[in-house]
Amino acid sequence: MLKRTMGCLCAAALAMSLVPAMSFADNANEQTYYIGTTVNAGLDTGYNESGELTRDDWHFGWELGQFTISGYTSETENAQGYPVFLKTGDDQIKLTFRLDQNLDALNGNESLKVNADTDGYNQHFGIDRTDFGRGTLIVRQTNYQNATGDPQIYTNYLEGVEQGAETEVIFLEEGNYEVQLDYELSNDPRKVGPVSLIPEYNNYKIDFYFEVRNGNCMVFPFDLATRSELTNEAYAPNGFYLDLAKSRYLDINVKKELLAPGKNGLVEDTRFNGPARDGDEYTEEGIYTITASNPSTGQETVKKIYVGNDPVLKCYAVTGLPIEAINARLDAGDVIAEDGMLITPEATPVALSEIEEPEDEGFPIALVALFAAAAFVIIIALVLSRRRKRPALPEGKAQLEAGVDPKILGDGEEENR
Repeated sequence: MLKRTMGCLCAAALAMSLVPAMSFADNANEQTYYIGTTVNAGLDTGYNESGELTRDDWHFGWELGQFTISGYTSETENAQGYPVFLKTGDDQIKLTFRLDQNLDALNGNESLKVNADTDGYNQHFGIDRTDFGRGTLIVRQTNYQNATGDPQIYTNYLEGVEQGAETEVIFLEEGNYEVQLDYELSNDPRKVGPVSLIPEYNNYKIDFYFEVRNGNCMVFPFDLATRSELTNEAYAPNGFYLDLAKSRYLDINVKKELLAPGKNGLVEDTRFNGPARDGDEYTEEGIYTITASNPSTGQETVKKIYVGNDPVLKCYAVTGLPIEAINARLDAGDVIAEDGMLITPEATPVALSEIEEPEDEGFPIALVALFAAAAFVIIIALVLSRRRKRPALPEGKAQLEAGVDPKILGDGEEENR
């Protein structure tokens, strides 16, 4: 029993020791970008100056804290050199701040503190005099329509932040962001007991600018009748509409072409070519080429959608064959089926009863005469050939075969002799 209990305790201890390690590993794999620079904002200037920190500056050589941006897929720069954070899928980009200093003993110096700016204002964001407290954080977003929203103002911000902790500021959607942390420092090296003798003050700020964009380059056409998504080279007889899936900064272009008579049958004839917006609908017959490009990534996506009831158009959409090839197949006798496919009609079988047999006119007489003449010539030739080859007979035998009595040598002849 004791061994079993000890085993359970060891397993629990091991599991608890692994949890921080796993959390650390997750954080280590997360994309993180450190952003923001501390500058000297002067004194009572509305935090409008941006002086470099020199060796004589109280703030030289140390930072109040650190802003970070995390949760993005990748980072790039715009034409002006500002960072652009790209999000895809379920990315949740967030801005956080970590306070690194003790507000009452900055950089380990008890004479240097973050002061409560009770009469602060901000020139850049147009914030009138108000109690900024111990640090005021300002965040302003400009959306895809270039509409700049009201600044979000968090007064006395540093008082609510725990030193050393990563504090979430805001989750970031697509847009352009300006962030500024304004705070005032008091330096009181000439203090006698609890009495301050001529303390000095100065304003500082950490400010930065960045952009958040959707990293994909997708445009989604949907069928107007079925409301289903259309794939590339799909056929939509009732038309379609565009859904940009909240990718507000894509450049969308739509080109419409019609099938018009040409020297090689129907050909593509461009009718318009221009920009499109989220939600635009297209119902007129034609071939629509949709091009989506992402200025932040340089990527481009092209889709073709076919609208209308023209059978050649439907065949073009379904088969992907060039118009010229379809025309040639049609000229050769092929037809377009209901589903848009090209088919070759099968030959209709002929019934045996429909086959016309030739009339029996008997054997040709001319052919018979020809065979008879040939036979006669062959017989005559054989007879003549036989006679030439037969040996001569003795005279008496010849006479007998001729029916004449042979002359008998007798007295008469001998008498004559």
